[in-house]
Amino acid sequence: MSARLRLFPLNAVLFPGATLNLHVFEPRYKQMIGECMQNGDAFGVVLIQEGEEAGDPSVTPHQIGSTAEIVEVTQLPFDRCFISTIGRERFRIREIVSREPYLTVEADYIAEDEVDEGELSALVDEVRTLFLEYLDLIIEFTGQQSEADLPDDAQSFSFIIADALQIGDALKQRLLEVESTKQRLTVEGSFLRRLIPQLKKLVERRQRELEARGEDPEAVEARKHQEEFFGRYFSAN
Repeated sequence: MSARLRLFPLNAVLFPGATLNLHVFEPRYKQMIGECMQNGDAFGVVLIQEGEEAGDPSVTPHQIGSTAEIVEVTQLPFDRCFISTIGRERFRIREIVSREPYLTVEADYIAEDEVDEGELSALVDEVRTLFLEYLDLIIEFTGQQSEADLPDDAQSFSFIIADALQIGDALKQRLLEVESTKQRLTVEGSFLRRLIPQLKKLVERRQRELEARGEDPEAVEARKHQEEFFGRYFSAN
C-alpha cells in the first residue's frame, strides 16, 4: 500500500513501537505538525543521509523510515510545542513530491514478514539473555537505573532491542532496513556478543580507576543518586 507522507528528517532512527519526543520550533515543522493533528495523520521520520537537521530543505533522506503517530502535544511559549510520538509502520520512499514548505514524498508501506513464534523462540530467548546482561553492564557503568519493557512477540521484540542498543545511527538504520525478523534478531545477537566484552572492560577499568583514587565504587554510586535529587553541590549540613 502506498501513501503520501509529510517527512520530518532527523539525525535519528525511529523503529516501530519505539517512542520519539520532539521539540518543534521551526515554522515549517510547526505547520506540518498542525496539519497532521488537524487531519489525524501520522508523519514520516527518516534518518538524514546528507544535509543539516534543521532549516535545510535540500536534505537527502535514507529511503526507509517509520511513520510517527502523535500521541501527546504540549504547547510551549513563543508558539513552540513538545510532541510525543510512537513509531508505527515502516515505509520506503518512492519519490520526493515537494520540498516546500517541508519534504513530502510518495512512499510504499513495507509489509512485515509473517513470524513463526515457535521457530524463533530459541533465538528470542538467546537475544533476551544477551540484552539483559548488556543492560546490567550499562547500568553498572553509568550508575543510572534503566528498565526494559520487552514485548513477547518476536517482531516487536526485535524492534525494541534495535532501539535500545547504544550503537551509531548508521547501524540502527541497517537494523531498520533488515527485511526479516529472524535476520534482525541474528544481527542484534551478533552486535550484543561484541558489545558485552567491550562493556565489561570499561566497567573493570572504571573500577580500577576508582580504587586507584581511593574511592569506594558503592559510595560513588550513592553520591550520583544524591546528585540526581539534590544537585551536585548539595550539602547535608
